[in-house]
Amino acid sequence: MRRESLVPGGVTVGDLRRLLDARELSSVEITEAYLARIAAVDDRVRSFITVTGDLALEQARQADRRLAAGETSPVLGVPMALKDLLSTAGIATTCGSRILRGYHPPYDATVYARLRDAGAVLLGKLNMDEFAMGSSTENSALAITANPWDLATVPGGSSGGAAAAVAAGEAAFTLGSDTGGSVRQPASLCGVVGLKPTYGRVSRFGLIAFASSLDQIGPLTHTVADAALVLSVIAGHDPLDSTSAPVEVPDLPTQLGADLRGLRVGVPAEYFIAGTEPGVESAVREGIAQLERLGAALVEVSLPSTGYALSTYYIIAPAEVSSNLSRYDGVKYGYRSDDGVDLIETYLSTRDQGFGAEVKRRIMVGTYALSSGYYDAYYLKAQKVRTLIKAEFDAAFERCDVIASPTSPSVAFKIGSRTADPIAMYLSDVFTIPASMAGIPAISVPCGSSDGLPVGMQLIGRAFDEATLLRAAHAYERSTEWHKRQPALVASAGG
Repeated sequence: MRRESLVPGGVTVGDLRRLLDARELSSVEITEAYLARIAAVDDRVRSFITVTGDLALEQARQADRRLAAGETSPVLGVPMALKDLLSTAGIATTCGSRILRGYHPPYDATVYARLRDAGAVLLGKLNMDEFAMGSSTENSALAITANPWDLATVPGGSSGGAAAAVAAGEAAFTLGSDTGGSVRQPASLCGVVGLKPTYGRVSRFGLIAFASSLDQIGPLTHTVADAALVLSVIAGHDPLDSTSAPVEVPDLPTQLGADLRGLRVGVPAEYFIAGTEPGVESAVREGIAQLERLGAALVEVSLPSTGYALSTYYIIAPAEVSSNLSRYDGVKYGYRSDDGVDLIETYLSTRDQGFGAEVKRRIMVGTYALSSGYYDAYYLKAQKVRTLIKAEFDAAFERCDVIASPTSPSVAFKIGSRTADPIAMYLSDVFTIPASMAGIPAISVPCGSSDGLPVGMQLIGRAFDEATLLRAAHAYERSTEWHKRQPALVASAGG
């Protein structure tokens, strides 16, 4: 395979691993191909906030030296990119917000440190909804990312830049963060694989917080096998993160198989509701039927509190936002307004000018929910509903091994079509939020198309049972061709 044929075309991490280990291509050649691809298409897609070309080539040269010495790892020499809320020492980290203008972290996020030490090559930092608050990447203060399948539509959010970069052939894989669906929903809209691991499976150290009890880092990739490879590198206990679980990580790539005999797939009626686009429901139901044809047994399960998950999330998450974002005061780092005549006015003007409308909305909602007289009525009650949602998943998993549903109720929608209606935007995550509330793993895999745009099927698993989840997703993927489809932006040789 020639270097120029690598991109476009959806080359997988596994493909690159074989090419590198066989010395058919060097990491420098592969990295140069990706940098050329970014230069060719990113003015239209706008996935990247920062491109770290010089660093990428230096890391690629180091990877080639390690390969020459006989070393290997799942990601050694493989180019990737990070959502711009993962700290990278000395590299601008913005969270898609004006308030972090000029901020260069003094340390690396654990996930980046693990990838870097394993030899991955950092191409740059990716666009996102400001502080990960959004479902379309239209809330970024820096740019609006476009969906490579249709540049007039959104890529989803908040990890829209991460999903679009993979779909557009600008990185072999990316890392995003998922609080209420921010890896899975953009994966669905962009026709790629997006995995949210169990809460605590992957260290959050160096992840700039949105909602600390919900945030989880996960990979966006071309295939399920790639997701397993990347997760095998970034997962595992981290003493720097008090929420990191001291749970052994199985050898996930070796546990993928095509045989689903004996697997029980739960199908919840609550996830097939009015408001879901007919083309989406049809594609997902066909995906579930394909799981049955592969040997899985379909089981009806009930998750009756699903209808309360969205409203519960929009109490708990904003409450944590109001606490986590109080640190942005114009004193310690990032943007500082010059308009304040004293300390209090400096705080107020900095936050007014530095935060966008959606961030302000959630800070206000969260502050209200935590305020005296409303804490018990809203926040405490929401936490009780969250416990109930978790209990219902536990009961469902006594009858099944994975749960199947749509990832998003719609395909990618037009840029600007929902910005004036926050409720319509929030409903984009109606199927992904429950698994986040329960802290359990979930994955979105391409399962069809509607109106020429990708549809994703979500599979949800038991806590810390990513192995079964990935096995089911991998078997489905291998039996279909949906993951091989490429947007016209990629399929055209001219880019």
